[in-house]
Amino acid sequence: MSRTPGVYLSMTSLLIMSVACSLPEALVPDARSVSTAAAQTVIAGLTQDAPLEVFPPTAEMTSTPASTFTVQPPTLTPISSPAGTETQTPIPIFTPTSTIPLISVSVPTNCRNGPGRAYVITGSLLVGKIAEVYGRDPTGNYWYIRNPGAGAQFCWVWGEYATLTGSTQLLPVFTPPPTPTPTMMPTPSPSFTAKFDNLDSCAGWWFDLQLKNTGAISFRSVKIEVKDLATDVELVALTDGFTDLDGCLKTTTKDVLAPGDTFNLSAPAFVYNPSGNNIRVFITLCTNTAQKGGCVTNKINFKP
Repeated sequence: MSRTPGVYLSMTSLLIMSVACSLPEALVPDARSVSTAAAQTVIAGLTQDAPLEVFPPTAEMTSTPASTFTVQPPTLTPISSPAGTETQTPIPIFTPTSTIPLISVSVPTNCRNGPGRAYVITGSLLVGKIAEVYGRDPTGNYWYIRNPGAGAQFCWVWGEYATLTGSTQLLPVFTPPPTPTPTMMPTPSPSFTAKFDNLDSCAGWWFDLQLKNTGAISFRSVKIEVKDLATDVELVALTDGFTDLDGCLKTTTKDVLAPGDTFNLSAPAFVYNPSGNNIRVFITLCTNTAQKGGCVTNKINFKP
């Protein structure tokens, strides 16, 4: 059975009063001391005997969550400018720097479809023009650029007279295309025809031989070897240019026997009349003077 604080207080008061009446006056304690002792006794009893009673929290005891608030950005007050003027902060403009190397030349340079003279010319890089560089060949002598002229979009330019701007270390190395097979042009060869024309005389007897250049190269010198097979007499003449003796009256000369030309050449003269004998002649025509260069020899036999 639980006791209330009021019951303890009443009982304590009666006990003190009873003792006070029966004791002599000298033993009666001070009222203030008695009250203090009584209060301590009551508190001790409450502390030892009374169980702790837990009360449910009330609305006033419930904690209220902390209120939230939004931080407002500070308000900036613009600085007033003098009357009639307006101050504006310039906005920086950033221009991207090109990472593609550029090339220019000091001498007009052909641009080809491959890194070398064997390739076909598809454009040219002129002095004062600038082109973008996109690669190089394994030797580093040619640069793969955007064609500055009409034709193919890209081409190769020789770097002998070139100046490059920007870094070329990261440029790819392109394998050049196969070298084009050169078209073999047939080398023109000298050629001619020769035949007996007539027997002529003037202080001797000689043969006129008709020559015709049937090739694509001119002749500039001649060697004639004439042999009379009946008498074994042989005559030889070497000359630059060509000479035609018309009896004792007229002489015609020609320095060059050009392709397609026809000319009567006089052979060296016999001191006798070889008429009716078998004659053999070797005629050698050369493209240079002094019987040099390309030389061609023809042989003819006849009986005047």
